Amino acid sequence: MPAAVVPAAPPDPRPTAPAASEASLPLPASAQGLSPGASVRQLLDSLNREQRRNQELLASLAFALRSFTNLRRFLELVPVVASRLVEAEGSVLVVFHPDGRLWREQLQGSPGEGCAEVIRQLAVLSDSQLQAQSGDEAVVALLDPLLHRLLGPARVIATSVVVRSRMRGRLYVFSARRGFSWSEVHRRHLQLVADLTGVALENELLQEDMRRHERIDRQLSIGAEIQAQLLPDHCPTIEGVDLAARCRPAFQVGGDYYDFIPTRPQAIGRRRERGRWALVMGDVMGKGVPAGLLMTLLRGMLRAEVLSGLPPDRILHDLNQLAQEDLAHSHRFVTLFYSDYDPRSRLLRFANAAHNPPLIWRRQAGSVERLDAPGLLIGLQSEAEYGCGQAVLEPGDALLYYTDGVTEATGLGGERFDEERLVGAFQAASRSGLGAQEILDQLFARLDRFVGTDRQLEDDASMVVLKVREEVMLPPLPIG
Repeated sequence: MPAAVVPAAPPDPRPTAPAASEASLPLPASAQGLSPGASVRQLLDSLNREQRRNQELLASLAFALRSFTNLRRFLELVPVVASRLVEAEGSVLVVFHPDGRLWREQLQGSPGEGCAEVIRQLAVLSDSQLQAQSGDEAVVALLDPLLHRLLGPARVIATSVVVRSRMRGRLYVFSARRGFSWSEVHRRHLQLVADLTGVALENELLQEDMRRHERIDRQLSIGAEIQAQLLPDHCPTIEGVDLAARCRPAFQVGGDYYDFIPTRPQAIGRRRERGRWALVMGDVMGKGVPAGLLMTLLRGMLRAEVLSGLPPDRILHDLNQLAQEDLAHSHRFVTLFYSDYDPRSRLLRFANAAHNPPLIWRRQAGSVERLDAPGLLIGLQSEAEYGCGQAVLEPGDALLYYTDGVTEATGLGGERFDEERLVGAFQAASRSGLGAQEILDQLFARLDRFVGTDRQLEDDASMVVLKVREEVMLPPLPIG
C-alpha cells in the first residue's frame, strides 16, 4: 500500500507554508545576501550534505538488518530513522502478528513523551476489533483516524509494511512544525524503511519456523530412537530355524510393527529355544508419529495377550476388543498377521486381520504359496471374528512376512513393485539355497533397484524371513 497522508478531522486554523518540492527548496539563511553563484553553490552543498546524511541513515538500517539477532532492537531503530529521513518530529511503528493480532511487544515510537503516550493508547486496542476487519484496507481505515486523534493537530503520513502480499504493520511519521513539507523523495525514503521492516519481520518468521522444525526434528529423533528400541534389535534363537528381520521407515518414526514373543517367557536356555514362539507382522494405517504411537500401544496389548496361551484367532479377537476404543478415537485401523510356531512339530498356526498374507516357499514343490485366513482390520468392528489356519513347515521351506510398503513401492515410471515381483524375487532367492539373512538382503536390494537408490520410500517397508534349516529331519507330529 503506497504512502498516504492520513486525513485530518478538524482543519488546523494556523496558516501553513505551501508544500515545497525538490526543485523549490528554500535557500539556507546563510545564503541570503550572497551573489547568485555563491548561493547556488551553498544550496548544492546543503543538498549534498542532506543526501549523504540520508544515505548514511539508510545504510545503518540496512547494516542492522543484515546483522541483527534481536528483532526488537532492529524495530527500535525504524521510527528513529524514518523521522530523521523525512525531517519529521516523530514516528510510530505498529506491527501485527501473522494472524492479524496486534504485536504489542513490538510497538515502537521515536523518543519523546508524545510517542510514548500513543504507544500506550495503541496497546489497549482490542485484537478482536482488529481481526474483525475484512482486509488490509479496513484495518487501515480503523488505525489511521485513531492515530490522527492521538497525535492531535500534527500532520500524519503513513505507509504499510507488507510481507508476502499481506500487511504486517503500519509506519507513521508526523510533525506539527510549521512549514513541514512532504516530497516524493520523502515518500520513497519512508517506503524503503517500511520495506526493510517487512524483510526483518519475514526473517523473524523464517527463523521461528526453522527453530520450530529443529524442535520437531529433535522430538522425531527421540521418537525414532524409542521406537527402534521397541522393535526387536536382534532375532531370537529358535531351534531349527533361521530368522532375519528389517524395518525401513519412510519417516523417522513409522507405523510398521514386527515382533518375536516367547509364549513361555519364564523358560531359559534350550527350553526357551524349543518352546512355542509368536511371530507377528502389523501395520498401523498412516505414517509418522501418530502411527508410531499407536504401534507402541498395540505392542503392549499384544504382548499381554500372548501370555494367555490362546490360539491365534482368539488372540486377535481379544486384541481387537481391547484396542477398539483407542483406535476409534484416532480414526485409524491396524492390519495384523499373528502366528505361533512350535519348533518340535514345525507347526505354524496363524490368524490374519486383513494384513498382506505371508508367502511360503515350499522347497520340495519349488513353488510359492500364500498363507491367509479370514478376518477384519483391528479396530473396525468390536465383535469381529477371525479364522485360524495352520501349516507344517518342512526342512528348506522359507516364510516371508511383509508390509504393504514393499508391494506398493513405486518405481521411476510410477508402477508399483506389487506382489508378483516380490514372489519372483523371493522364489529366486529361496531356490538358490541362501540363509534367511541373505534372502532378506536380496529382497531389499531388489526393492532398492526398482525404486531407485536415490529415492525415498513413500511408506514404511518391513520384511521378516523365517527359514527351516535343511539339516532338521524331525518327523512331523500329527496335526490337532
